[in-house]
Amino acid sequence: MGKRARNFSMQAYWERITEDWQPILRFRGTSQADWRAWREEALPKFLELLGDLPAPVPLNAEVEATVEEGDLIRERVILDTEVHMSLPCWVLRPKAMASDRSNPAILCSHGHGPYGKDTVAGMRSSAGHEQDIASANYDYGVQMARAGFLTLSPDLRVFGERRDGPDPFPGRDPCNVNYVKGTLLGINTLTLNIWDMKCCVDYMQSRPEVDPERIGMMGLSQGGTMTTFTAAAEPRIKAADIIGYVNPWREFGIKRANFCGSQIVPGIHRWFDTDDIAGLIAPRPLLLEMGIYDNCFPIQDLLAGYEGVKRIYEAAGAGSELWADIHAGPHAFAANKAFDFFHRYL
Repeated sequence: MGKRARNFSMQAYWERITEDWQPILRFRGTSQADWRAWREEALPKFLELLGDLPAPVPLNAEVEATVEEGDLIRERVILDTEVHMSLPCWVLRPKAMASDRSNPAILCSHGHGPYGKDTVAGMRSSAGHEQDIASANYDYGVQMARAGFLTLSPDLRVFGERRDGPDPFPGRDPCNVNYVKGTLLGINTLTLNIWDMKCCVDYMQSRPEVDPERIGMMGLSQGGTMTTFTAAAEPRIKAADIIGYVNPWREFGIKRANFCGSQIVPGIHRWFDTDDIAGLIAPRPLLLEMGIYDNCFPIQDLLAGYEGVKRIYEAAGAGSELWADIHAGPHAFAANKAFDFFHRYL
C-alpha cells in the first residue's frame, strides 16, 4: 500500500473539498412543479441565511441640492436607513418628467471601487472618475435617466461617502474588515446593504414622479451582486439587469478569491450557487450581461452561470423573460439591450 499523500496547503484543501461540491438547494428539476417545490423551500432558506434585517426607521428624506444638467435634473438626497446609519444618493431624472406618479424608476448599484455612487451617477470630479466611467461605461445612472427613467444611485457601505477616510485599514479591504466586525456581532454586511436597497425602493415609491409598481434594479460587478441578492429578496423590484456577476462560486470564490466580505453571508455556498440565487428572481424579467473580454469574471464562467439561471427560468415557464446580452466588451455595462429591456418591462 502506497503512503497517503500529505497536504499542507489551505488553497489545495478548499479546492479538493469543493471539487464535486453540490449545494444542498441547488435546482435540479425540470418542470414547473419542480420549480414551485424548490422555490417554496429555497426562498425561506435564502432569507434565513441573510439574517435579521435592521429595525425600520423613518426615512427623513432630505433633498440637499437640486441642479439642472442639460436635459436632466440632478438631486443630492440623504435617507436614514437605521437609527445609527444614513445613506447618501444621487437622483437623476429627465427635466420633462411629470410628477404624476406614472414613471418608471431604476435603482443603480455601483461596484467595488473608491468612488461609490459618483461614477454611476456620472460625477466627473477627478481623472479617476473619468477613467472609471470610460473603462466600464460606468455612468449607467445617467444613461438610463436620459432614456426616460428616474434613477437613484446610492453608496454601499464602506464606499464613497460611507468610507471611513481614504485608506481606513492600510493594506486591507474595508469590506473584509467590516465583515469580520459584523460577524462578531452576528450581523452580515451584505444584508445591511440589502436593507439599504430596500429603503431606496421605499423612497422611490414615495417620489411624486414614480409609479410604485414600475421599479427595476441594475448593477455591475459588486453592483451585480447587490442586484442579484436584492432582487431575490425584494419582490417590489419588477425587472433586474445583472451585469458581469453570475458565475460559479468555486471558480471566482474558491479558486481565485475574487470577492469581498460585503458580497457573502456565512454558509451561502453550502446551500446555493449564484445561479440559484439569481433564479429566485424568476418569473420576473431578468437580463444577464456578459462580456467576452471580462477580465474579472471569465466569459466561460459567466456562460455557465447563465445556463444555470436559464434552467430555472425554463422550469418556471418564464424562459422568454430571461434575456442575455453577450457582448464584445470588458467588465462593463454593455448598453445594448438594457434600454429595450427596461422599456418593455417597467
